[in-house]
Amino acid sequence: MVSALFSLALLAAVAGPIALRLRRHQRFVTGRDGRLSTSTTLALAWTVILLWLLLATLAYGLTAGGGVGWFEGEHGPLSTLTTVYLPLLGGPYVALIGAKTVVGLRVQNGSMAKPAARPTASGRRPVRELIANDSGRTDLVDLQYVALSAVTMLYVVLFFLADVGGGLPRLPEEMWALTGAPAGAYLVNKMATRATPVITDATVSEGLVTVEGGGFTEPRLTVDDTPLPVTTDPLTGALTAPLPPAARPPFTVVVSSRGLRSDPYRYEGTAPKLPAQQTPADERADGPTG
Repeated sequence: MVSALFSLALLAAVAGPIALRLRRHQRFVTGRDGRLSTSTTLALAWTVILLWLLLATLAYGLTAGGGVGWFEGEHGPLSTLTTVYLPLLGGPYVALIGAKTVVGLRVQNGSMAKPAARPTASGRRPVRELIANDSGRTDLVDLQYVALSAVTMLYVVLFFLADVGGGLPRLPEEMWALTGAPAGAYLVNKMATRATPVITDATVSEGLVTVEGGGFTEPRLTVDDTPLPVTTDPLTGALTAPLPPAARPPFTVVVSSRGLRSDPYRYEGTAPKLPAQQTPADERADGPTG
């Protein structure tokens, strides 16, 4: 029990400062578009877990374990490091490096759109971005990667705390598949994703709707399935179109580009102000001029 409590305190000492820094400065785990990066966050989490395991094992071995001799032997406390734990860490890092490379190349050749993230009121990115696509909708591939990785981390932590004196938990060698397979699916998803247009924001002003995002090549804009004539800003790439007179919030905006449709964007803003209409009484008060 004492060893487990000490290990928990050590975990807090290792992870606490990192968590506080990330809370204040999230740029370390954000991608080139300013959103939280799933691959970077999970690779960092696994690094912290493995670092904690090694430090806790070292501290136990030099105190309750009796010294250097405790680490020796074919079935020593670190015997599963190369067969289980380095592969567990390797999957997320392969996904991290591969995803950054693939996304960078695809953005450069125009086969993927990565518009900048919309700023938040607090200045911090929402954690939900770890399991969402660029449009803010839940991505099944990202969800399975995060969920399976979190379960595997919990599995490792609890088994270690149950027997700190046993060193690194002797998990099945196949355990690496719980991070390797989801990481592989995550990477393949990055490679296979088509250049679908992405809507990050929509605003209405003076009878015009302006849509921001990326991937707007030869765009076609619709509001509640009504096609609108589009003007593209050459500097920002934003789309502007006259709002249909009958359109009132909330309404759905969709951008199509080269046969691909964006995720529907639900505009919930207030209804645009219409010019005041004269009443018959006003017309009589004005009277004829001459």
